[in-house]
Amino acid sequence: MAVKVSRDDIIAFRLHAQHLTERLGEQGLLDAAGACGVQNSPPGSALLALHARVRNLSPDRVDEAIARDKSMMQSWCMRGSPFYFPTADAPVFTTGVLPPTEEAMRQFVLGVGPAVDKLGLSLTETVDLTGAEIGDVLRGRRLAVDELGAELAERIARKLSKKQRGIWEQEGPHAAGQPLGEAVVHFCIRILTLRRVICFAPREGNKAPFVLVDEWLGKPIPDTDPEAARADLLRRYLRCYGPSTRADFAAWLGVRAGDAVPWWTLVEDEMTPVEFGRKTWILTEDLDALRSPPTPKGVRLLPPRDPYTQLRDRETVLDKKHHRDVWKTVGDPGTALADGEIIGVWRPRKSGRRLTVTIKTFDALPARTKKPLQAEADQVATLRGATSVDVEFDTY
Repeated sequence: MAVKVSRDDIIAFRLHAQHLTERLGEQGLLDAAGACGVQNSPPGSALLALHARVRNLSPDRVDEAIARDKSMMQSWCMRGSPFYFPTADAPVFTTGVLPPTEEAMRQFVLGVGPAVDKLGLSLTETVDLTGAEIGDVLRGRRLAVDELGAELAERIARKLSKKQRGIWEQEGPHAAGQPLGEAVVHFCIRILTLRRVICFAPREGNKAPFVLVDEWLGKPIPDTDPEAARADLLRRYLRCYGPSTRADFAAWLGVRAGDAVPWWTLVEDEMTPVEFGRKTWILTEDLDALRSPPTPKGVRLLPPRDPYTQLRDRETVLDKKHHRDVWKTVGDPGTALADGEIIGVWRPRKSGRRLTVTIKTFDALPARTKKPLQAEADQVATLRGATSVDVEFDTY
């Protein structure tokens, strides 16, 4: 029999699981990053998302974790997007994300199918061709995707038949002047991150260079049973976004609902159905936490594509009439959170060392909420390298 819970319980449960009820201590960085990964697009959003979960977080602390002690790393992950996650959890966010079938892999890097079909290759074969060359190209170097793609495409072309090479070198449909082969390689690179071959080094100006994982970490990411990694990923998803459905998990991951079966069936006997407008599922061990979560209090300025706003059942957390204000096709704003509710959106504008933060709310704000939001904006300004901040309030 399905358990029944309230909307407030679901929101409070998710906020608590994502460390948004109360900030973690200064040593909680890896716990915050490991809950369900932290997307870093647009660049810099991961820092703000982690700041919303960890007290007194500084850019230096994040840089130290990624560039010096390597306790955290960045790689393409769910939905083919760049994510931060603990290095110790790398098998979950690489092997655990990697689609196990050709069909699901094509969906994950949507757009590559017609090109590899034209070449008479499978995507798996094309990834293998790319993987066979990437060590020689990248060893001892750091290359952004365009440089890496161009060198790999040139080397792969030599191994193709004359007919395939002609197709490989003709202009493709993805960018003006870009050969089809280069575009295909870009798709393959995403899969090679999930195969634990490459990851991102810290940004250099406007570039996000790739490095070989074994060189960057000083050792390879350990082999892990794929089923164990997929099961762990789904458990983390359900803990952060439950109660949920297989279709919602698939959308969060970046595949179709039917493609998510190899994840879902591994954990099915650990779930309990929850009735909330539709049939959803929660990890049975989380039932008590779902029924009596701590009450969310306080405010946060969450960045665009924060883990919390990456949920798929948007109606649960926000009235549908405001969805277009929060989730846009291009240029998502950040979201303002107060006592567990999304109350509006915010955007920063920097000029020199001054940051202007505009907070636009769905309803008029009481003075008791404005003051802590201003304090949050002060901290955002520090993280953005500003020495002063102006906060402007507006309503829809």
